[in-house]
Amino acid sequence: MDARSAREAIDARWRAQLARHGGIFSSDNLSGDSPPSVFVGSSGYPRVLAGPVSPPEHGDTTLMDAPEAWAGLTLDQIVARRLRLVRGVQPIRADAPSSRYLEGLQELAMSSRPVSAEMKFDGVAVPPSRPGPEAPPFGPVGRLSNASYTGMRAEHRLEKAYYDHDVSARQAIIELYGAKVPISAIQKCFSVGMVGRKRRLVPTRWSITAVDDTLSRDLVERVLDMPLIDGCRVFSHTHLGNAFSVILFPHRWLYEMVEMWHADNSVAFGADREGPSGIDHPPAIAGAYFAARLGVVEYLVAKGVQAGVQVLRHIRPEYCIPVGVWQVREGVRAAMAKTPIDAPDRTLALEAAASATGVEARTWSEHSCLESMLEQRQITDY
Repeated sequence: MDARSAREAIDARWRAQLARHGGIFSSDNLSGDSPPSVFVGSSGYPRVLAGPVSPPEHGDTTLMDAPEAWAGLTLDQIVARRLRLVRGVQPIRADAPSSRYLEGLQELAMSSRPVSAEMKFDGVAVPPSRPGPEAPPFGPVGRLSNASYTGMRAEHRLEKAYYDHDVSARQAIIELYGAKVPISAIQKCFSVGMVGRKRRLVPTRWSITAVDDTLSRDLVERVLDMPLIDGCRVFSHTHLGNAFSVILFPHRWLYEMVEMWHADNSVAFGADREGPSGIDHPPAIAGAYFAARLGVVEYLVAKGVQAGVQVLRHIRPEYCIPVGVWQVREGVRAAMAKTPIDAPDRTLALEAAASATGVEARTWSEHSCLESMLEQRQITDY
C-alpha cells in the first residue's frame, strides 16, 4: 500500500459519509449554540484561517466537541455529530496583535458552557474536501463577514491562565492539566493564543500534538525518578476500529509505538521510539505517538512506577474515517484502566499483546526496534 491509495480509500469513504450526513446547512447565515468550539487552520501559515465553530441549532451542544465524553459512541455517530458543526473563518496572522475578532474567539474558547453564536457568511458554507488525521472532522466551512457571541461564562481556571502573562505556555498547560481542565479545552485555548508570555495562534492540529507532547514529557520526567515496575503487564482495548495493546516491562523509561494499517489488500507499518532523553525528531507516526505516550505515563505516575513501554496499534479496515488523535489517547487510557494480564517475561507478554490485536507476534517484532534498543549499553552498565 502506498500513501496515495490509502488517501483515496479514505476520501471515498468520506464522500459517502458526506452524502449521508452532510446536507444540514445551505445558508449564508447561522444561528446556533457553539459547544464552545474554535478552529485555526494550518494552510498558508503564518497567515491562517481561524474562527468559531457551531451547529445551526440551539440547546446543550457540549458533547459535539468534547472527545473525553465520546466513549461508547460508534464511528458513524461521531462523524454524524461532527458534520453538524459549521466553521466560520477569517484570515488572520498567527502573530497578529489583539483585535476584537481575536478577543471574541478567546472568550468563546474559555467559556464553561455553550455560547449563542450568530454568523454571517460571504456566500454559502461548503463541506470540507477531506478529514484531517489529527483533529476531529467538521462539517461545512465558510468565510465570515461577521460573527457575534452572547451568553459566555468564563471557566475560572482558563480565565486565570489567560490573564497571567508571566507564566510560560508550557507551564500554563501543565498547571491547567493539574487543575483537571479537560485536555481538549487546553488545546483550544493554546490554539487561539491564550497562554504564555509571547502569544500567537497555533493551528488546531499542531496545538493538539503540542499539548499531548508537553504534558507527557513533563510526566516522563517525573517517572524517571520512580522505581521500576515489578513485572511484565499487558493492557488491551479496542474501540472505533482500533485495537491497542500496551506492554510494560521492568526497565528504565523506554518507549516504542508501532502501528499497522490497511488499504485495499495491503498493510503498512509505522513506528518510532525514544529512551530517557526523549525523541529528537518529529515522530514517523505523527501525533498518535504523543497521544499514546500521554495515556501510558498517566498510568505510571498514578502507580508510582517506571517501565519500558511498547504500544501496538492495529488500525483495522473499519476505521474508515480518521476522527483525530484524541481517540488514540482515550483508547490507551481505556486500556490502562483495565485489569492487566501478568506475563512471566517479555516474549509471553508480546504473545498476549499480539493476540489482543489480532496480529501475529512475529509480525509486530519484524517492525519493531525494541530489541536493538535493549541491546544498547546503558550508562549504568559502566
